[in-house]
Amino acid sequence: MPKITFIDNDGTSRDVETKAGASIMEAAVKNMIPGIDADCGGACACATCHVFVAKEWLEKLPAKDDMEESMLDFAEGVEDNSRLCCQIIMKDELDGIIVTTPEAQ
Repeated sequence: MPKITFIDNDGTSRDVETKAGASIMEAAVKNMIPGIDADCGGACACATCHVFVAKEWLEKLPAKDDMEESMLDFAEGVEDNSRLCCQIIMKDELDGIIVTTPEAQ
């Protein structure tokens, strides 16, 4: 199973394994990762699963679609490596991906 490393904005690191086909948001909610609110349940309608993807992983992800771009407009502190983790579906090639949660959602 692929592994995700979640880093809180205070630097605390948590490693989580999840099945391929699950979103990073689903893995975060299932493992009670602080900082991932996921208010819309993964419908790409709220931006409360905003994360910063480690730059070395960005090129391995599909491009943001228009809906994700639009929802990120509502997130605080958006950077070039900002993504909604409900839109990142885990696969074996993403084993070891590192995401950091923002200070606020």
